[in-house]
Amino acid sequence: MGLNTKDISESMYDIAAPHASAMIESLRAFGYNLQTAIADLIDNSISAGARNVWLSFCWDGANSHVSIRDDGNGMTEAQLINAMRPGSQSPLEKRSPDDLGRFGLGLKTASFSQCRRLTVASRSESCEVAIRRWDLDYVNQVDEWRLLRSPAEGSAQKLNDLGNMPHGTIVLWECLDRVVGGAITDDQKAQDDFLKTVEVVENHLAMVFHRFLERRDHLKIWINQHPIEPWNPFLPNAQSTQLLPKEPLIFKGETLMVQSYILPHHSKIDSDSYNKAAGINGWNAQQGFYVYRNERLLVAGDWLSLGYRKDEHCKLARIQVDLPNSMDSDWNIDIKKSRARPPASLKADLKRIARITRHRATEVYRHRGKVIARENVEKHIFPWDKKLRRGKVFYAVNQEHPLVQEAFNLPANCQPVIRALLRLLEETVPVQQIWIDNSTEPDKQAQPFDGTPSEEVVEVMLQIYQALRNSGMTQDQARDRILIMEPFQHFEILAKTLSDQLIRGNLA
Repeated sequence: MGLNTKDISESMYDIAAPHASAMIESLRAFGYNLQTAIADLIDNSISAGARNVWLSFCWDGANSHVSIRDDGNGMTEAQLINAMRPGSQSPLEKRSPDDLGRFGLGLKTASFSQCRRLTVASRSESCEVAIRRWDLDYVNQVDEWRLLRSPAEGSAQKLNDLGNMPHGTIVLWECLDRVVGGAITDDQKAQDDFLKTVEVVENHLAMVFHRFLERRDHLKIWINQHPIEPWNPFLPNAQSTQLLPKEPLIFKGETLMVQSYILPHHSKIDSDSYNKAAGINGWNAQQGFYVYRNERLLVAGDWLSLGYRKDEHCKLARIQVDLPNSMDSDWNIDIKKSRARPPASLKADLKRIARITRHRATEVYRHRGKVIARENVEKHIFPWDKKLRRGKVFYAVNQEHPLVQEAFNLPANCQPVIRALLRLLEETVPVQQIWIDNSTEPDKQAQPFDGTPSEEVVEVMLQIYQALRNSGMTQDQARDRILIMEPFQHFEILAKTLSDQLIRGNLA
């Protein structure tokens, strides 16, 4: 039964309003970093219909400032006052389908997380510029929610750009204690750190808003007059990118779309594209689900607590999920819009999709991007076999490998040395060191014959080719067998040069 407020008199309750000085400091602790805070403000710009957002990072030691200006619809004075009010919108309110906000806290919490002075100037069509300012030090002194009506002394010129625009908004951050602290202007290290932070912000925004930026007529974001280029995590224009069938999932009568991508193996794309596709956190970290709401990226590369780890062999797997904003609460989207957790009823389907995508990504990774067209093609031949001995895993040289078989055909007096060498290699595989190196710097692991001159690769292939010919295969059969051997699947052009004539030329 609902509460009947008419039955409660003033004698039955107390007003427990939060102390302004304590509460406003608490609003700084929502866990934003600089890039997520700025992304939250750009959400407001997009919701206001902005086509351009200009970010300005100005270094001046402890007096450095950041401004975010847009050409959106702007606000009247009354709208600005409401926008500056903490909790200006209830998350329970029904919103426009393309609204990127939810809690009515983003402008304040994002700004307070980075600075102690927040000034907003806004202008709507045919209205004068309205200005309001939160000064945390002043609120602490008076312990009241006093929203000031003018910029700080000496700050008015930082808002001048708005005067030349018919409508728009400027958000000005000053007293950047969380960004620059008390650094002096000529502190070169602090300035370098500040510039590196700007680069981090640019990379983050290129990822979070890539869909908006890809539609050139929709949105442009500038950092210090430099346009941000979009970063699409799915490499949709790469010829070797594989798309799995798009799958709609129904939740509470609404549809969310899931699209899986298998990105190309690095042998299938140029090195610049491969390095760029690694993203801001590297290939391993960027695998998993990418959750979007209204085309705005919320989660970038996460297995959503579905029981999967980020493994090297799954690093090519990326899955796009598109949500309507009506599912915010069901997906536990936080204030920073950087975390999402699927409802229980969707987990089985998402886990199934993840399992299929990971399996396909593993196949592409293992076979260096080679697509196997026939299911009954001969089994790939690997130099190493994984085996069990007394319940423990070890790795043995594959004695069925043609080159090993050829070694066993050498004179009997060579056999003890060959078998001792193979056994030594098997017993001393540096599994632990490989595992450590691969987990700490996965993108620095060299691939087989990486950077090796072609003639050296051909030299190894020729020995295998000759062994296969000695076993009775034809030239074509020998070449085809080499093409399904690890690691020669992506040396197709070199394999096709193999011939008996080439062997005779090398022997000569």
